[in-house]
Amino acid sequence: MSDRKYKPGKHFLQLPGPSNVPDRILNAMCYPTIDHRGPEFSELALKCLGGIKTIFKTENPVIIFPASGTGAWEAALVNTLNDGDNVLMVETGHFASLWNNMALKLGLQVELLKTDWRQGLDPNEIEKRLRLDIDNKIKAVCIVHNETSTGCIANVKAVRDILDDLNHDALLMVDTISGLGSINYEHDEWGVDITISGSQKGLMLPPGLSFNAISEKAIKVSNKSTLKKSYWDWNEHLEFNKTGFFPYTPATNLLFGLKEAIDMLHEEGLNNVFKRHARYSKATRIAVEAWGLEVYCQNYKSFSDVLTAVLVPENKDADQLRKIILENFNMSLGNGLSKLKGKVFRIGHLGDFNDISLLGTLSGVEMGLDLIQIPIREAGVEKAREYLKENL
Repeated sequence: MSDRKYKPGKHFLQLPGPSNVPDRILNAMCYPTIDHRGPEFSELALKCLGGIKTIFKTENPVIIFPASGTGAWEAALVNTLNDGDNVLMVETGHFASLWNNMALKLGLQVELLKTDWRQGLDPNEIEKRLRLDIDNKIKAVCIVHNETSTGCIANVKAVRDILDDLNHDALLMVDTISGLGSINYEHDEWGVDITISGSQKGLMLPPGLSFNAISEKAIKVSNKSTLKKSYWDWNEHLEFNKTGFFPYTPATNLLFGLKEAIDMLHEEGLNNVFKRHARYSKATRIAVEAWGLEVYCQNYKSFSDVLTAVLVPENKDADQLRKIILENFNMSLGNGLSKLKGKVFRIGHLGDFNDISLLGTLSGVEMGLDLIQIPIREAGVEKAREYLKENL
């Protein structure tokens, strides 16, 4: 028998992902397992493969892997690059750093372009570096669209414009694992070669699916790639996907959930989804400002609509605050990662989320601040409520 005590009420999972899974998706995933080589599965898969394109805003293929977003990182690299290729990784936070470490393990020559984590990606710094690469030795530029550790977003189109203006042939790879389905993303319009994403954020699914949206250029380059791959091989997927099948056993029930998630996003309307996330992001920042705390991201042009990272005073521990809030109010907040450990807590306001969800979350934070004796200037919850009321 477990020593853990029952906590009444629904657990508030207010991480920046995995996000809450709505009942419609949970129910869809409870369908009986079907034959993944039969016609019923083919119909399901074709709907998912076609539907997910509308979320990435692409006419090109999207490959679905039964894996976490980390797997999709690896797939992007090994399908397009060769041993020893030069790659420019832009370090805007913890997850950009992890992608960098993976590239090193794969035998790539990686240059890490460091940035101020509180400002987000600076396209000018990328331009300066690429101007020096007159021989086009850099084969890929890798950036994170929505950096989940800092709450900063990147201007993806600006990076593509730089590559085009310089006539640089590097592939543009973008991680939008935490951005897809929450904030606007346009794979084709922005000229992205490979977009990486995952199921457990704006798509409102449990972890377990990852995605590579790929351009025609990326497909052509992949035919000459010499990095070893088997499980991650695009070519096998592309061939099987034509008829609605996969080269190995797919995550069937997650695909049931994916189909439902795509339907739900379109029922609300993608533009409405993006407006909803922007509204909650603004209300959260209003609350943080009222409390007298700092939003970690300092560049207003880079504020993420997916999450808000909040700095605690230097004499306080953000993880202790999170612990108190979990123990007293049954609510989970995101922790600070790598150099931000203990310095920030992260409020996720994404996915299956409404006004009451946000006000409940902010109330839990406000009560936790009181319990840990972090003084607040004024009631942030009330300020957020006023904003939401005035901006229905």
